[in-house]
Amino acid sequence: MATPLLEVRNLVVQFPTRRGTLTAVDDISFHIDEGEVLGVVGESGAGKSMTGAAVIGLLEPPGRIAGGQVLLQGRRIDNLPYEQMRRIRGKEIGAIFQDPLTSLNPLYSVGRQLVETIQTHTDMSPTQARARTIELLTEVGIPAPERRVDQYPHQFSGGMRQRVVIALALCVNPRLIIADEPTTALDVSIQAQIIALLKRLCREHGTAVMLVTHDMGVIAETADRVAVMYAGRIAEIGPVREVIKNAKHPYTHGLMGSIPAVGHDAERLEQIPGSMPRLTDIPQGCAFNPRCPHVFDRCRQDRPDLIPVEDSRVSCWLYDRASGPGIEVAKARVASTHADDLQEAADV
Repeated sequence: MATPLLEVRNLVVQFPTRRGTLTAVDDISFHIDEGEVLGVVGESGAGKSMTGAAVIGLLEPPGRIAGGQVLLQGRRIDNLPYEQMRRIRGKEIGAIFQDPLTSLNPLYSVGRQLVETIQTHTDMSPTQARARTIELLTEVGIPAPERRVDQYPHQFSGGMRQRVVIALALCVNPRLIIADEPTTALDVSIQAQIIALLKRLCREHGTAVMLVTHDMGVIAETADRVAVMYAGRIAEIGPVREVIKNAKHPYTHGLMGSIPAVGHDAERLEQIPGSMPRLTDIPQGCAFNPRCPHVFDRCRQDRPDLIPVEDSRVSCWLYDRASGPGIEVAKARVASTHADDLQEAADV
């Protein structure tokens, strides 16, 4: 098998505090192939953004990688000195953040920021870097780039600023982009344009993307595979259509049921009871067990690892051949509960 572009093995991210050590990302593993878009989805506080920050080496102190490995094209990068990681960041790994105003310096024109980034990682002359900048602004859909290259971030709309940030992430053709909520603050029509832009860039440049979001619509439209995170762990990971149409983990099923569908005439959407636990109060066993309608004794005692089920992998004891009811029974049980919840909502 070919070496994945990005491979994360048993990653653990911790925050030492006066009340003890908090584990924000707890022993997760995944990979991303060249040209692939992996969506990472979950509630706020699930550990999505923390995972992306750990991959790119931008954890805020006192956060630290306490275990595991991050490999880029087979080379370990999580233990590199700051200067070495700084050279990789931007040249081999790009980043797109939720708020473009935090990524752009308001005192510099967008052209100057792009030119400086290009010259930091390449041997281009100022003239060549400026020509490359105008080319990039054209590629991401900025109108009249020859004029706008000398304008400042405040002179751009939110969607245009996000396009500039994408150009900044792509300016030296990185192999991987970490996109953290790149469409959250944008209008729906602008979201669609940014999604189409990311898909086109992946197709034309072979760039891999780790797309962090809480919007399943964005995931369905953009991603090839999706990882569903809950309380710092991966609950389910698999092809995006399989996870959306045939969710196996009870938490994933709840997420899918909470999304309104065209033609669905129920008066109320399904909801997951309770809330995600705080980092200081993660329950023993499966972290989802207090909210799960299928919980049994082993769920409260032992933490499940990812179990292969068809094309996906699911962190749920229901699918364990030794202690669970069996794969087919588990799938039927989860689907039946989903249908019952919808009927109950309709009756109310």
